[in-house]
Order: sequence, then structure tokens, then C-alpha cells
Amino acid sequence: MKNGKGKITAVLGVLVVLLLAAASWYSAVFNDRRLVDPMDFSAYEFMPRDLPMLAALALFLLYVLYLAALLLRGILSEKRRQTVSNTARRVNPRLGLLGFAGFFGFLGFWSYGAFGDITPFIFFGFFGFFGFFYEGKMSGALMDERFVENKLRAELNAHRVMRAIVFLTLLLLGRGALLDSLEYALIAVVVALSLAFALDLFLCEYLLYRYDSADQTEEGGEG
Repeated sequence: MKNGKGKITAVLGVLVVLLLAAASWYSAVFNDRRLVDPMDFSAYEFMPRDLPMLAALALFLLYVLYLAALLLRGILSEKRRQTVSNTARRVNPRLGLLGFAGFFGFLGFWSYGAFGDITPFIFFGFFGFFGFFYEGKMSGALMDERFVENKLRAELNAHRVMRAIVFLTLLLLGRGALLDSLEYALIAVVVALSLAFALDLFLCEYLLYRYDSADQTEEGGEG
């Protein structure tokens, strides 16, 4: 991602968060906290005063889709370059800041109470993007035999951890209700799977960086 586009994306993100905060304040002060406090959305009736909050939520969703599109475009572009040059893709370590988007997952507690919607819990998966920080440290590295071996080793260990979390989730929650509620059980499953996905993404990059750094240190010591 070019620096100019990265700065624009960051500024847009800040603006979206500020607009969402301003809309929440407006709703709390002038609109009886509608769409902020938990409410029965099945009986919801539109009111003109709801427009600021609805618009802010729509902008937030569009921004998330924009980030996803940028990420997908960057991944496809780097894969093409990686195939030609036989080097690790170039990633700006600052992309690891996208991992903070995982905190949007806590909005799920609000949206579940207000609308009965658990979709925001999926954002916990964004914590995995902290792995971009370690991937960025290996940008452009030659993908020699040692690098490929370390990559496979890191992915194998990361996948083992993810499978263990998924297994424990199914073992503990597969019986159905949690606290006598099937909805709570579903929320717990979504959160656990999102975090397992995030941990898998993060560990793949962190372990690769760790293994590769250890090998280089050993080679340096032998030399």
C-alpha cells in the first residue's frame, strides 16, 4: 500500500470512528438513546431522528468493506510478484495496526442487545492482522530451502494450535445451551472460532519470523 493511500485510509478510519461517536452522543442526548441502548429491534419503527446513527453505522460498514477490498487487492498483487521474483512479499509492518480493528468485535455485545445481531463478533478475527508486523520484517526475503522449511513448520504449529482451540470449543459447547441459552452458546462459538482464526494468522507469521531469526543467529555464530 502506497504511503499516500495508507494515510488516506487511516484518516478515513479516524473520521468514521469520530462520526460514529458523534452519532452515539446525539442519540444519547437528543434521541432517547435509540439504537444505542438495547432495544427490541423486531418492533423498531423508523424515525427521522434515527438518521445520524443509521448513517454512521452504514459508513462504518462501508469502511470495513473498503478495507477488505484493499486487503484482497494487495494480497493478489503480492502473490503475483512473489511467484515471479521467488521472494517473500513486501509488506509494510505498519499494516499490523489493522489488528486493532479486532476491538470492534466488542461492538457485538451492544449490537446483540440492541438488534439481536451477533455479526460484529466476527471482527475478533482481525486480531490476526497483528501478524503483518512480523511479516513486514521479512519483506523481500529470499525464499530459499531454509525459508520454505521454516514457513511450513510455522504453519503446521499454528494450525495445530487452531485445531486444539476448535476441538475444545466443540467439546465444551457442542452440547448446546450455555447458561441455559442456545443464543449464548452460539455467541461463544462465534467468538472462539474468530479468535482461533486470528491466532492462526498471527502465529503463522510470528513463528516464521522467530524460526528464521533463530537460524540466522546460529549461522552467524558458526561463522
